[in-house]
Amino acid sequence: MLTKWCRAFPGLAEEVAHARHFVASLTAQHGPVDEAVLVVSELATNAVRHSLSGSADGWFLVIVGFGDDVVRIEVVDQGGACEPHLCDGASQEEGGRGLLLIAGCAKDWGVKNWPDGRSVWAELAREGV
Repeated sequence: MLTKWCRAFPGLAEEVAHARHFVASLTAQHGPVDEAVLVVSELATNAVRHSLSGSADGWFLVIVGFGDDVVRIEVVDQGGACEPHLCDGASQEEGGRGLLLIAGCAKDWGVKNWPDGRSVWAELAREGV
């Protein structure tokens, strides 16, 4: 069973830093802080850039869950035309590597589509467990 914390943020690029601070403060005692901050940074940035969350009056929700041996970071956005997917990493263009970074440090990750949006989540191994 997960103990969960959540917070909604306006869908603005500068709010990604606030989401990082929120996750860092929650994971400071439970770890892994660096990986959790990386995950929320990538997912929140994707929500603002690639979903309706980045439009006027948009928002995204960050959920942090603590299980016995995992920390689950989830970002819920307002959906859009683009489906989150792994890029091949060979692209020379800026960006497009966020989900690859997440896949590299997470035990598991995935995408769940909802009628009015989607959530992208990653589970990280807890430190010292």
